Amino acid sequence: MLGLLRKVIGDTDARHLKKLQKYIDDIEAQGEDIKKLSDDGLRKKTDGFKQRYQDGEKLEALLPEAFAVVREGATRSLGMTHYPVQLLGGIVLHRGDISEMKTGEGKTLVATLAVYLNAITGKGVHVVTVNEYLARRDAADMGELYNFLGLTVGLNLSGMTKEEKHEAYLADVTYGTNNEFGFDYLRDNMVTYKEQMVQRPLHFAIVDEVDSILVDEARTPLIISGSAQRTTELYTAANSFVRMLTEEEDYTYDEKAKNVQMTDAGVSKAERAFNIDNLFDSEHVQLNHHINQALKAHKVMIRDEDYVVDDSEVAIVDTFTGRLMKGRRYSDGLHQAIEAKEGLEIKRESMTLASITFQNYFRMYEKLAGMTGTAKTEEEEFRNIYGMNVYSVPTNEPVVREDKPDLVFKSMNGKFKAIIEEIHELHDKGQPVLVGTVSVDTSELISNMLKKKKVPHNVLNAKNHEHEAEIIENAGQPKAVTIATNMAGRGTDIKLGKGVTELGGLFVLGTERHESRRIDNQLRGRSGRQGDPGQSRFFLSLEDTLMRRFGSENMGKMMERMGMDEDQPIESKLVSRAVEQAQKRVEGNNFDARKQLLQYDDVMREQRDVIYEQRMEVLESENLRPVVEKMLESTVERNVSLYTPPDEVPEDWNLQGIVDVINATVLNEQEVTLSEIEGLESEEMVELINEKVQDEYNRREEEFTSETMREFERVILLRTVDSKWTSHIDQMDQLRQGIHLRAYGQNDPLREYKFEGFEMFEAMIASIEEEVSRYIMKAQIQSNLERKQVAEGKAVHRSTTDNSKEAKSKTPFRKGETIGRNDICPCGSGKKYKQCHGK
Repeated sequence: MLGLLRKVIGDTDARHLKKLQKYIDDIEAQGEDIKKLSDDGLRKKTDGFKQRYQDGEKLEALLPEAFAVVREGATRSLGMTHYPVQLLGGIVLHRGDISEMKTGEGKTLVATLAVYLNAITGKGVHVVTVNEYLARRDAADMGELYNFLGLTVGLNLSGMTKEEKHEAYLADVTYGTNNEFGFDYLRDNMVTYKEQMVQRPLHFAIVDEVDSILVDEARTPLIISGSAQRTTELYTAANSFVRMLTEEEDYTYDEKAKNVQMTDAGVSKAERAFNIDNLFDSEHVQLNHHINQALKAHKVMIRDEDYVVDDSEVAIVDTFTGRLMKGRRYSDGLHQAIEAKEGLEIKRESMTLASITFQNYFRMYEKLAGMTGTAKTEEEEFRNIYGMNVYSVPTNEPVVREDKPDLVFKSMNGKFKAIIEEIHELHDKGQPVLVGTVSVDTSELISNMLKKKKVPHNVLNAKNHEHEAEIIENAGQPKAVTIATNMAGRGTDIKLGKGVTELGGLFVLGTERHESRRIDNQLRGRSGRQGDPGQSRFFLSLEDTLMRRFGSENMGKMMERMGMDEDQPIESKLVSRAVEQAQKRVEGNNFDARKQLLQYDDVMREQRDVIYEQRMEVLESENLRPVVEKMLESTVERNVSLYTPPDEVPEDWNLQGIVDVINATVLNEQEVTLSEIEGLESEEMVELINEKVQDEYNRREEEFTSETMREFERVILLRTVDSKWTSHIDQMDQLRQGIHLRAYGQNDPLREYKFEGFEMFEAMIASIEEEVSRYIMKAQIQSNLERKQVAEGKAVHRSTTDNSKEAKSKTPFRKGETIGRNDICPCGSGKKYKQCHGK
């Protein structure tokens, strides 16, 4: 088998997979005995495995017999038997690596092996898909096998109730999308009762189309968002102004970097238009930002390529799949700028209540594995960020698809004429064609050209994705012409119709090279599955985005010298290699960008871990008094040290300041007097005040009963931590957006972000301690205590539409307390005392 492996895959993979051959032999040997079992006997094996695991047997030792059971179970319940290469893929998944398997090699069935083996631990296995259609399909199809073997299957979909989700997560195997698993994690860390949480500890996940989820979407954080109260008028004004500007004279545009910059003339125009002296004054930061975003909306963001207008809303087009990303919004006001550009209703910006990237969410699993048809080009990234190796598993049948060299045309016009001619010829011949495009624009352009030629065809793009599975399934029928954006029905097989094999199989025609080689390989991989014949070819022009960005000038001059017209292509492997080098450079840039995002997000991850851990302690602990007492002590110590700095002599200490702040924060009027603390060292003052605080705490507990006091502590802690944390996230977001400017001062932006982020986090912790101390010691306790979320959020990907925040509950407080006029009112309204109960 090794000789065959080496022909198909690299030496390193071949050596590793050869080591796994002994497992395959063991599985085959066990299979004979397993076949003799009745259906009931096969089912009982599951309970036996669970018991053996509980008794201390390792999964690795159970693997051969467990895989043999799954194989036999699949034969009986699904009528499908795992090939030896599929068993190899299953072992790779179980070991927490990525199994790269070509399209049509049955990845869905491969996953059942590792899922079953890891599900017998009782800790739950998550199977992650790119969309809910695939989650439903796989849960239903593979669920028959799991149920046959005595395992339970759950399906986690958006829109489910907490009870339904909780039940889905309790199952041995849970299917769902990456978005929903991530959002559930964030929502679980916003609940007010532990019973409202739906997820169990994250044990093992198998990610289908792992490159799409962990690479393509890695830069897109999941966000739970509420609305921010900011005006929308500036967007309209900035949009009207930008429409008057002229490129080169008022602004410059760098297509390669996708960067727009105002010129001095443009800045002067802005100052005249908005009647201001200096656009770069600190008071005009917001206006400057709006103008820049409006410029970006007009020059960089292209309609029907980056976004489409659907039902009077701006919907983002996923550049990797061509799908519409409903509910997702560009951040930092860019979405509103596009809405202004398109003359649509401008929706308010939002504030982030909770956020996490896919990178950091999936790294929390105890074990993570993945499968896809294309991951080898990103192996370094998977290894560095997720600790997963990529192993190319050989195909069951050799790939016989013919990948023809690229055809390069001088102009876009010449390229499209040649594409239409090629499609027409193939259609007349009866050979099915799948045309891959990088944008909605291109798919519609080709569709219109084919209509003129009277060639019947189907179009599958972001505007027409409802019938995706049906269109893709019929794409292999004779004479079928299917135009698809990069989505190209991932997860759905194209089966060849009658007589198509003799015609050469499915012809895949790429209209442009994508920035990522993986996307091109995915498109090619739609053809030539399971030993079927197939052909592929890319048609390029020197005016294509990738070619334009990476030096097509020399090639253009060469074509000019040779006297080639626009209809005459160059067919050269040298050109194809040059294109591939350009793609490698782009991939490297993208990897660097994702790596940098992770470095910044790691700062937030460390802080998020601390807050979520403390939050869990609040939810789980029976008695939070020790936690509150530490906060009280910390508050007292911090305030005393503020007024007794070590570099000042005691005579200069502001003792009246200590009296005022302590009586306003943790004690009542006159409970600490000036005469009591005069002549004491700062440590003695802290000790004295802490004793008085303890006495007051005990008195309050006697007044309200211990049970009421415990719940009150929980309510105050939850509300304060959540309120301060959401505000901190917003501040960190703002810090991050402007931190790159530090580079102009020869400072490392990441180091500055870490340093300032830490200082802000410390300040937030101090603020939490101060507020909790004040509420615990000052507020009157209600008899009907109720925990409430600080804000109701909405799950989105960047920002979201309006979503009103739930009002904080007001808590009555005792008369006669000494509260500073500018202090936060202890009733819980969030207003200053002088604007609330101090009126």
